[in-house]
Amino acid sequence: MELGASGMFVPAQTLGTVLCCICGVPMAPNPANMCVRCLCSRVDITEGLTRHATVVHCPECRSYLKHAGTWVRADLEAKELLAFCLQRLESLTRLVRFVHAEFVWTEPHSKRLRLKLRVQREALHGAILEQSHLVEFTVHDHLCPDCSRAQANPDQWSAAVQLRQHVAHRRTFFFLELLILRHGAAAHAVRIAKADRGLDFFFGSRSHAVKFVEFICGVVPVRSSSGSDKQLVSHDPKSNIYNYKHTFSVEICPICREDLICLPPKAAQALGNLGPLVICTKISNSVTLLDPFTLRSAFLDASQYWRAPFRALLSSRQLVEYIVLDVEVESSEVTVGGSRYSLAYAQVARVSDFGKNDTIFTVRTHLGHLLNPGDYALGYDLYGANSNDLEIDRYKGLILPDAVLIKKSYEEKRRSRSGKPRPWKLKSRADEEKRNTEYEEFLRDLRENPELRFNISLYRNKGYQPSEMASMACGDDVPSGPLEELLADLVLIDQEEENDNAGSMME
Repeated sequence: MELGASGMFVPAQTLGTVLCCICGVPMAPNPANMCVRCLCSRVDITEGLTRHATVVHCPECRSYLKHAGTWVRADLEAKELLAFCLQRLESLTRLVRFVHAEFVWTEPHSKRLRLKLRVQREALHGAILEQSHLVEFTVHDHLCPDCSRAQANPDQWSAAVQLRQHVAHRRTFFFLELLILRHGAAAHAVRIAKADRGLDFFFGSRSHAVKFVEFICGVVPVRSSSGSDKQLVSHDPKSNIYNYKHTFSVEICPICREDLICLPPKAAQALGNLGPLVICTKISNSVTLLDPFTLRSAFLDASQYWRAPFRALLSSRQLVEYIVLDVEVESSEVTVGGSRYSLAYAQVARVSDFGKNDTIFTVRTHLGHLLNPGDYALGYDLYGANSNDLEIDRYKGLILPDAVLIKKSYEEKRRSRSGKPRPWKLKSRADEEKRNTEYEEFLRDLRENPELRFNISLYRNKGYQPSEMASMACGDDVPSGPLEELLADLVLIDQEEENDNAGSMME
């Protein structure tokens, strides 16, 4: 630029060209001195590369045999299947370089997988050529060991996990089912059977059962044997091979959320003289206890509980509905264990006493931030309860309150919404027995408690149509899960099925 500005002559730089030694077309010089067309017609960089291969596929679980004893699950034209096919062609990477790979559509019943590759390879005198290469995989169906064992006889299991909880309801198993489905903890289960107060999980190998037991220990407080009971099934004395059936016994803590507990003196002293009347507010791998009269809380892990086990004084099935007549807040709102509480004195009366008597109770509650005069609340009626708990007799001079309020009730507002679909769905195993009052109560708890929805996946309900009249009638007092928490997985699956059906109709 400086030379041109000074008036000096600057010759234009042009790219030199040579003639192709075959066809004589002008071209940019390259080590082969041939144009791209002549070079591709005379040199085939895909010569000697594999064009046919075979894969072993299990039609039951849709998995592919990677190597001896290892199966990989993958759907058609999925990225996992593409990575699996490229690993089968790993020997080609010594000869060529992969630039791009994609599937070529084939009929699902053709038992063929076609993979289109773009490869690069050095040709004559260091020239690099890029060419497409088509590889066809022949799919051979063969059942994997787990599916083969299940097809032959569903009772041919190697390990069983007996999960039990000695309570009168199944709310814990409803919650566990959602956690198991979300994390795929029982994906290797050969069979799942319902048992008295629990479930039985059967696995094809002992390692899968051990992994499942470890998952259960991480989500709920349980007690399980350090090892497993084993029974000899067969023995080969020549090769010294023994076949055993292993059984794991897992017992879940009988304490559930919203239970009223009278702590034993030793347990209360170990927790800093907590209670003795406490409420279970949360169940995870530990038990969260709250004193509703002082807002003191404590955490009890599985080892501490099973060292000195105790049972609930009253469970959620014994909740009584009260109407709040007056509320006097005693303290400001505080956060305890991630939840908000406020101490208050409330005057309540049993709903069942209306028109019969004028019995009114003045109780201290931790729900001062939620209750207002005219609201309904659920609690335990200690005034009319006949308790035979031995732990209460150990506390001399203990005065029990007339009632212990547990949570606010939205039953009156739910009745106006009865029969209407929810905006969300749950993934669960098909079971007609679940459609009862107990399962509906569990769904209501999911709707009202955000902590309970923390580890659970909610999906959008396509059949839900919000109504303005219903929302105006019911108000915004009833807590519900925000729409941002809902996943669109079920909607996407339905859309894919609709697109497939439309494509089949076009064909």
